[in-house]
Amino acid sequence: MDIFAKCSNYTYANELRARGLYPYFHALETRQGPEVVMEGKRRIMLGSNNYLGLTTCPEVLEAGLKALEQYGTGCSGSRFLNGTLKLHLELETELADFLHKEACCTFSTGFQSNLGILSALVGHGDYVLCDKENHASIYDGCRLSYGRMLTYGHSNMEELEIQLAKVPESAGCLIVTDGVFSMGGDVAKLPEIVALARKYGARVMVDDAHGLGVVGEGGRGTASLFGLEDEVDVIMGTFSKSLASLGGYAVASETVIDYIRHNSRPFIFSASIPPANAAVALAALRYLRGHPEIVDRLTALSSYMRRGLKARGVPIIESNTPIIPIYTYTAENTLLKAKCVYEKGVYVNTVLPPATAADKCLLRTSYMATLTEELLDEAIEVFAGELAEVSA
Repeated sequence: MDIFAKCSNYTYANELRARGLYPYFHALETRQGPEVVMEGKRRIMLGSNNYLGLTTCPEVLEAGLKALEQYGTGCSGSRFLNGTLKLHLELETELADFLHKEACCTFSTGFQSNLGILSALVGHGDYVLCDKENHASIYDGCRLSYGRMLTYGHSNMEELEIQLAKVPESAGCLIVTDGVFSMGGDVAKLPEIVALARKYGARVMVDDAHGLGVVGEGGRGTASLFGLEDEVDVIMGTFSKSLASLGGYAVASETVIDYIRHNSRPFIFSASIPPANAAVALAALRYLRGHPEIVDRLTALSSYMRRGLKARGVPIIESNTPIIPIYTYTAENTLLKAKCVYEKGVYVNTVLPPATAADKCLLRTSYMATLTEELLDEAIEVFAGELAEVSA
């Protein structure tokens, strides 16, 4: 049998293209701001994870340009060898300080961060407990490790305890959860998770890719939101969302970070973050620290949008974050509604199986601190016209 047979047998994408319903790979022609030009037409951007809007911030742009001039376009090597810049060290020091941890290790992407952290920390005989709605990179990191993965129902603390009780006392155990869940926008039940971890002698890791810059004191994330920074052992995050760049990180104790640096194959055998990306992430972090009010603005705009959608009868999933999913239920209806909204000048993300259950498909909307109430009002009118009558 030809190993490529599966490729020629895959027809779903072409079927959607033929019907004019293919929702992916729309090409941007401008910067990632509140309004963009996409495929030749102006659209309101409600599908970006650029939560603080810093991809167009002048100070952040200037930092990237200066790094290009000083360091060139890339490092051409691993952090272990010739790929460590002073920029990387500054970024790690300031990020660890911001998140109230001893040390930080940066990775080339956010996805790679979870692969690198989990494959290093979870070894033979260890257990890792994973929320069923965790990000795909967490699942792949668990599979890459040599430990045993046990899953529990989304934010179901009873199931988590049942799984914890299965772990032998002689085994190491790590509970890993998204801080802010990327599809639903809900926040992990971190106080309950920490309490169960204490009870059963487990460690806790939080993926705060969608929490940094969004929740917590000054945007410090989910652990900060609950006052549990000292109780969460490892915090992972990414630079490609609130920090307007590319890359990822882990913060933890100096002992844990040093172990990851010397035992994480995705870290050891990958080229380091390019100079401009490191400089942009550092500048964005400094901007966030100097302007914590931007997080309040993001929260206020998200609340404004949530109230507006509910007032017009649009069926949303409740959350307290800048991720507001709109139920469209079936895949067919989701594709049709996504096309209608897009053609009327609003870009959102289409969420279909396997990212969600077959009867819980949705349009994922997400918001930036640089949006305006006027743009949100315009989008609300589009959503109300197309989505207010949606039903299962």
